[in-house]
Amino acid sequence: MTGNDSVVLRVAGRPVGRYVTRPELPARLSPRPYLHPVTTLAGTAVTELSPADHAHHLGVGVAVPDVEGFNFWGGRTYVRDRGPTELDNHGSQRHTAYQLRDPDGFVEELRWVAAPGELLRERRTVAATELTDTAWALDFTFSLTNITSAPLSLGSPATNGRPGAAYGGFFWRARKEETAPDVFTAGAEGESEVHGRPADWLALAGSTWTLVFAGVTAPTRRDPWFVRTAAYPGVGSSLAHEARLTVPPGETVVRRIVTVVADGRLGRDDAAALVRKAVSP
Repeated sequence: MTGNDSVVLRVAGRPVGRYVTRPELPARLSPRPYLHPVTTLAGTAVTELSPADHAHHLGVGVAVPDVEGFNFWGGRTYVRDRGPTELDNHGSQRHTAYQLRDPDGFVEELRWVAAPGELLRERRTVAATELTDTAWALDFTFSLTNITSAPLSLGSPATNGRPGAAYGGFFWRARKEETAPDVFTAGAEGESEVHGRPADWLALAGSTWTLVFAGVTAPTRRDPWFVRTAAYPGVGSSLAHEARLTVPPGETVVRRIVTVVADGRLGRDDAAALVRKAVSP
């Protein structure tokens, strides 16, 4: 399932993530680079790759289910008035080059390619930073530029008629355990209370680990969170929630999310404190 070209992220000399640059995946999974496994400093894995419930969930990365009708998420495509449908419309994200490649991060250039050719060009910047002896932060920025001569429209199953399914953008498929993880923000808790709403940060707490996601820029903070805990554990930031996102020719969409990866189950105060430390200048 994986190619032999990968980057190992390290924090304080310890490996905390493996980034697979050129995965060997079937077209139906919308092949794309991903981070897996991502671990806490104690070595607990907090990602999953192609789990049985969703084979197209690939650790941590960027995935959009509808770019001008092309599927860069993987799996079936949600079609209005038809539902999830198998279509031969999958695109792929292709690694072009590393502008920077260090033990604690990298800057990568990618091409988003579908049947008509290249639609988007991406610059992806990823950095790993130590916060405490039990927590570190993954800083993930992606910039998508429309290189075609016409506007590109980005959508989600929600904008195509499926309520509550506004996934697409940054996505983290978390570790699945016997008990579903807890999810909370500064002012709410539970999947039904945090899903589909914006929040400065959102925490997902498993048995011995916690992930805290935070939008760093104003546009990122305006994007609602996509959250699943009962069916499977996953968190994403929605690029197209209520309406499609149009990218004019030559224009760029930028989003930046910092994720705290911590050992132990954090409460609100500790989660908020680590987020402040992770995003401070």
